[in-house]
Amino acid sequence: DVLEQIRVSLSECSIRSEMDSASESDSNSIDGLSAALLPPSPQTRDQFQKRIDSLQQQNRVLKIELETYRLRIKALQEENRMLRQNSVSIQIRAEEEEEYISNTLMKKIQELKKEKESLAHHYESEEECLTNDLSRKLSRLQQEKCKLEQVLEQEQECVVNRLTRKIEKLEAETLAKQLKLEQLRREKVELENTLEQEQENLVNKLWKQMDKLEAEKRSLQIQLDQPCPDSSPK
Repeated sequence: DVLEQIRVSLSECSIRSEMDSASESDSNSIDGLSAALLPPSPQTRDQFQKRIDSLQQQNRVLKIELETYRLRIKALQEENRMLRQNSVSIQIRAEEEEEYISNTLMKKIQELKKEKESLAHHYESEEECLTNDLSRKLSRLQQEKCKLEQVLEQEQECVVNRLTRKIEKLEAETLAKQLKLEQLRREKVELENTLEQEQENLVNKLWKQMDKLEAEKRSLQIQLDQPCPDSSPK
């Protein structure tokens, strides 16, 4: 932006210089014409004088503006120089800060790298310990599993043998009870037959006794109905 302003100012100064040159040329031309021509009238002379005064006034104004622009250019050049110095200082400070940050980051990276290596070594040791511990536990569990399987197999065999013996015993008892039940059934049938036969014999015997008693009763009744031989009429 400063360089652009300087460039614009220089362009304006160039234009003003060309205008000054043109003004001076006009003045010289007027002077030459005045000398070459006949003496002008007072009115024409006043007009020329006013024109000359106006051009001289414009020339003075342009010179003042030119000096102002020169001072402004000088101030801008000084400001540009200060800005360059500040830019150099800022660049140097930025480079120093960048170097400081870079060194700090490098130190931090080195520390993190060492910490990472330490953690990796620690984790490797922990992992090795855990692996060994788990291997020992797994081996012990496998041994215990084998022992338990053997014990379970033995106990299962004992239980099977015990249950087999119990089943055989129950089957034998069941068979004995079935045989005894069959015997009891036969004895029941025989007893029923015996009771039925005895009952029939008893009924027959009772009937015979009743028949005998009936016969004796009739005999006694006949005897009672007959008159006594020793009795005489009166």
